[in-house]
Amino acid sequence: MRKILFASSEVAPLVKTGGLADVSASLPAALAENHQDVRIIMPAYRSAVSQLKKAETVAEINVNGYGEPVRILQATLPGTSVCFWLVDAPDFFDRDGGPYGNRDGDWPDNPARFTLFCRVVVAIALNQAGLHWQPDIVHCHDWQTGLIPALLSLQSQRPKTVFTIHNLAYQGIFDRQVFDRLDLPDVLWRMEGLEYWGQWSFMKGGLAYADQLTTVSPTYAQEICTPEFGYGLAGLLAWRYEQGELTGIVNGIDTEQWNPATDSAINQPYSAAKIRLKAANKSALQQDCGLPVSPKTLLIGLISRLVEQKGIDHSIAAIRTLLEEQADIQLVCLGAGQPELEFALQELRAHYPDKVALQIGYNEALAHQIEAGADAFLMPSRFEPCGLNQLYSLRYGTLPIVRKTGGLADTVIDASDENRKNHTATGFVFAGTTVSDLTATLRRVMDLYDHPRLWRRVMLTAMLQDVSWASSAAQYVNLYQKIN
Repeated sequence: MRKILFASSEVAPLVKTGGLADVSASLPAALAENHQDVRIIMPAYRSAVSQLKKAETVAEINVNGYGEPVRILQATLPGTSVCFWLVDAPDFFDRDGGPYGNRDGDWPDNPARFTLFCRVVVAIALNQAGLHWQPDIVHCHDWQTGLIPALLSLQSQRPKTVFTIHNLAYQGIFDRQVFDRLDLPDVLWRMEGLEYWGQWSFMKGGLAYADQLTTVSPTYAQEICTPEFGYGLAGLLAWRYEQGELTGIVNGIDTEQWNPATDSAINQPYSAAKIRLKAANKSALQQDCGLPVSPKTLLIGLISRLVEQKGIDHSIAAIRTLLEEQADIQLVCLGAGQPELEFALQELRAHYPDKVALQIGYNEALAHQIEAGADAFLMPSRFEPCGLNQLYSLRYGTLPIVRKTGGLADTVIDASDENRKNHTATGFVFAGTTVSDLTATLRRVMDLYDHPRLWRRVMLTAMLQDVSWASSAAQYVNLYQKIN
């Protein structure tokens, strides 16, 4: 058994902006089932604390640069038995809005907020917080935790560190004045350290100083070692990959929360053995979304941050092309993001009100209903470190339509003639980068949907895939053993 401190800026169900939150909840629970002593730590955002029935103060820490003691609150992560700590610094975290900002943009003091968070985690990691528990490994996630490996590297007696890259596109880059104001050690300002093209990067702190790097799929681990996906860090990442210090481990999902046989959010539970019952969810979704109830119409789901990374612009263009041709399809979309993409989807709905349904924002129950009710799930990301929605879709027999990149390439097998004949096909995969490539793939989807027996066979194969954390959690345990 190893003691693991799991540091993340968001953890579901308390705070969630994306897949990081889901992983930060479900992976620790899976590690605990693998007999690891796991504790999660996250900032005490107002919205998170308000959802906890019981959170007690277990320690107070004086932190450099913060005028009053920082409290450590302890609770149990909802739905699990995992110990959950929250860093309570009211000036930084007790505010309305999201974890990183509000509708007006990012919080201007984000560098100070997450530096404080990292310093508290370092104090706990060095057993200086009065908690009488010291981890063997500190597992950090994304740029908000990148200073933890950097600061711990300056200590002689320290736990090992693992840094997981969930999305290299977000690096936490700031200028030298911010570095100086935060009173960070000058020794970290160097090309081999935090310095990044004249500025400095939280993310690079993890990449340069952690004992081991991971990312969330094997293909993405290779992609970020190239200039196209490396965001100026490809050289460092390629070197660490060659040293065996960068590993890709594909994410799993919480198969209890995402289980069509027991899902209380959907109209009709179903399973691979009772796959025909799925049809009732399609009718219910069409009705609830104000679309004509039509069993023979191909219903496509889309749940996403509405940003170009996710290929939303291409999705809109391809769906519009097919609708202009009077294709027998419908689209149900749930998400929020770039105003221009939100507007484009609203415009598409206005032109085709009996074909397109849209909800701007996020609704967990509706997300489950879309996964259960749609025939196919649209996810043509330009890049995708891992992705979770395609895994939910496999679980629900809703065939993913994905671009061949990152974790999408690692988790979905194309419904080519050969793959269908050998019963390995689980969805639709395309390699191109244009709207025409996506439109051609959607035509393939429509063609297969016109053959119900062939479609059902791919559905069954998809539902029988193991998308749990079992294999991936075991790989993390092996990684911890390797470095500790």
